[in-house]
Amino acid sequence: MSDVKEFIDKLHHTHKAEWEATPKIQDSIDWLTNLFEFLFPNNRLHKKATYVGILKKNQIDLENILLSYLDPTEADIEGTVNAFYQSLETVYHHLRADAAKIYEFDPAATSIHEVIVSYPGFYAIAVYRIAHQLTLLKVPVLPRILSEYAHRNTGTDIHPAAKIGVPFMIDHSTGIVIGATAIIGNNVSIYQGVTLGALQVAKELAEVKRHPTVEDNVIIYARTTILGGKTVIGKNSIIGGSVFLTKSVAPNSHVFNTHQLRIEVKDEVFD
Repeated sequence: MSDVKEFIDKLHHTHKAEWEATPKIQDSIDWLTNLFEFLFPNNRLHKKATYVGILKKNQIDLENILLSYLDPTEADIEGTVNAFYQSLETVYHHLRADAAKIYEFDPAATSIHEVIVSYPGFYAIAVYRIAHQLTLLKVPVLPRILSEYAHRNTGTDIHPAAKIGVPFMIDHSTGIVIGATAIIGNNVSIYQGVTLGALQVAKELAEVKRHPTVEDNVIIYARTTILGGKTVIGKNSIIGGSVFLTKSVAPNSHVFNTHQLRIEVKDEVFD
């Protein structure tokens, strides 16, 4: 019985330390949901007079989340919160540009608003841009909670530390992976099942660029895998579906899988 008590004591000590260093997940998700609803209202239209109050509450909620797990003597929580909300207009304009690009290239989309309220790819980009801004402000843990929430709900896994230009299009969303040190330029389109990953996974490579660079105006079609921190996809290139790349591609390249599909049609046989 003493062994059980000793185990419980150690478990409680570990849990307490980890709990104190982690924001409450549900509070974090609620904050994200309210912020997205403020930027892109769907369920109801806010009265103009209430916008300031709604934003102020969201700001207070973020401050309380940070205070719940960061030491205010070591982190400038007020400065971080103010800097985040000062960047919010820029984040919003970037997201409008993302939505417009998705609408422009998706023949199934009937309006930009439809993209905003119903496309998982847009939602994944929106959460990325919010989480990325927090990452730039050196906020720990919270950006990953937000990005993993989006991952769970959209099937798209974008590390908040990745650098992605504007506009950016994700089509169909499911199965996309973009690693922490990936760099994506402006006007890039990515389709389902694309991975921008590392050639190898090792802890000692944590500070090394492990993921590819994709330059401006590139299209990467479905189920393509591009690996390696030194791999660069040159601007204006098109990477076809089911391609596997570990080497750089020059600008203006078209890269396609050479596997051939053979189809035989047999004569119908009638009794």
